[in-house]
Amino acid sequence: MKVILFGATGMVGQGVLRECLLDSAIEAVLVVGRSPLRAPPQPKLHEILHRDFTDYSAIEPQLTGYDACFFCLGVSSIGMEAERYRHLTYDITLAAAKTLSRLNPQMVFVYVTGRGTDSTEQGALMWARVKGKTENDLLKLPFKAAYMFRPAGIQPLHGVRSKMAWAQAIYVGAAPLLSLLNRVAPKYMTTTEQVGRAMIKVARQGYPKAVLESDDINRL
Repeated sequence: MKVILFGATGMVGQGVLRECLLDSAIEAVLVVGRSPLRAPPQPKLHEILHRDFTDYSAIEPQLTGYDACFFCLGVSSIGMEAERYRHLTYDITLAAAKTLSRLNPQMVFVYVTGRGTDSTEQGALMWARVKGKTENDLLKLPFKAAYMFRPAGIQPLHGVRSKMAWAQAIYVGAAPLLSLLNRVAPKYMTTTEQVGRAMIKVARQGYPKAVLESDDINRL
């Protein structure tokens, strides 16, 4: 299996990249990002540095021949105006997905959203409406299959770090509690390792539901 990964420098993306590189059945991982990875070179790891995430015409030949896309690119809505959040969440995701569905119609597309996403697009929370529309429109594209991952809490493992210093400090301090929650409350907690392994598994084998919550991720 050959995989394209967006958002590899973020916390979730770091975990997904780790699992892809460890999986012997994945022969190639292409990371598309704006900044270079801080990872040692590996034969199956390739990078494309790309600035405009709304236009992929210049790199389309390099995006063909892939079996799955793991889209882990995302931002927090805290303190952000609605139009800016919509652009960074909806516009950028759909631009990539539309390009990839055209170039790789047999691709499986996996998108990381979050618990509380509003599929009706009518709720009170701006971020949940935007995420809901993003999910709904992704599911309309002509991929082989598309899956929406809605984790609640995510514990970073194996050296994976949050980009935000305050969040990283919380993860470190709360690590024992997060590990406990992952065991006793799988509806509300998962790990970067489990997210990565679950993405790989749905890309290979599918899943009965298109929208997966934390307990689905952990079950996989």
